[in-house]
Amino acid sequence: MVGQRQFNERRALERAREVFWSKGYGATTMQDIATASGVLRGSLYNAYRDKETLFLRAYEGYAEEMLEETARALAHPDVEQALHDFFDFTITSMTMGVPPRGCLTTKTVVDTRADDERIRTAVRDLLDGMERLLRERLSAEEARARLALPPEEAARVLITMTRGIVVMERVHQDPARLRSTAASLVTALLR
Repeated sequence: MVGQRQFNERRALERAREVFWSKGYGATTMQDIATASGVLRGSLYNAYRDKETLFLRAYEGYAEEMLEETARALAHPDVEQALHDFFDFTITSMTMGVPPRGCLTTKTVVDTRADDERIRTAVRDLLDGMERLLRERLSAEEARARLALPPEEAARVLITMTRGIVVMERVHQDPARLRSTAASLVTALLR
């Protein structure tokens, strides 16, 4: 039928996300995505117009999942455990796969071929959303009483640390080292 997708869009976007995550935005071609998804390249162009739009649609689902998982990780009633859970989720996410898949957000932001305002905005929105969730969790009375910094500053430091952890994962590929570093930061932030 004209105007109606003849493929499973959710599955196609999941496969596209996997390819972007594995190869990076710039190195991924529409043919790579067509092959991985089983959807003809022409159908992908028809549905999404271009690689950037397809990436943004795939990244949208990724961002939603990351925010949901971040909120779930931060739900523990003890702030220290919540922060450890947050870093555990972050580190587990980036160290999955063989070789470890890293972080789609950081991989995208350092890709010079992904230097488009719409992509930067999508990445910024995700990181700002994660920072907002941390700020809200750290603004709870029990958390504020233990913080060495105001919640806004602590949230920003934590998000910045997640980006550094991603880079260190690429260098050392040692999840235990990453968890130890994250634990040190949590200790430094809490009294």
